[in-house]
Amino acid sequence: MWIRIICVAIGYAFGLFQTSYIIGRLHGIDIREYGSGNAGTTNMLRTMGTKAGLLTFFGDCIKCVLAVVLVRICFGKAHADILPLLELYAAAGVILGHNFPFYLHFRGGKGIAATAGLVLSLHPVIAVCGIITFFTVFLLTHYVSLGSLLVYVGLVIEIIVLGQTGAFGMEQQYLVEMYIVTILLAAMAFWKHRENIKRLLAGTERKTYLFKKNKKE
Repeated sequence: MWIRIICVAIGYAFGLFQTSYIIGRLHGIDIREYGSGNAGTTNMLRTMGTKAGLLTFFGDCIKCVLAVVLVRICFGKAHADILPLLELYAAAGVILGHNFPFYLHFRGGKGIAATAGLVLSLHPVIAVCGIITFFTVFLLTHYVSLGSLLVYVGLVIEIIVLGQTGAFGMEQQYLVEMYIVTILLAAMAFWKHRENIKRLLAGTERKTYLFKKNKKE
């Protein structure tokens, strides 16, 4: 149990690096007081432009990758039998740290860019599926929220399928634990996007354009 807590703590520490908040402060603003009030990529993109948005995405994504890599280095030999599970706990910690940073009164982002780091670092199949899912949905609809939520739906399915086909090389009890953690992360993502979901259902969700002036639709 302690090893899991340590991995979550490592991830949480990495998650506290709030890229959008830092970039905003360097420009004299608190990004949480602008736009949607969310400390994440989409709000940075809409508020400060494409460059700031992409820098935010990269920073929030790479912090999750680094946390997973650190756990892999520290525990890869001693706990090789459950390493994918420990990596997932580290990524979960990053997402928690990003969403609920204690020094910002637990008011952070929605964890999607950090989740991209999880998708990219956990397994090649998950990375490919996640990239295809998000960009297909985003380019067709220009809804970041819809693409993000469908990535999470895919993530749950992919981890279960890969787990049951032996891709992670873990015993069933650890696979079930991995599935539960993934489902909880997905549930948190849907909860954080609850207002977006309401707007999507109402047809009032705002679209996002990478290289065009964002329009209110």
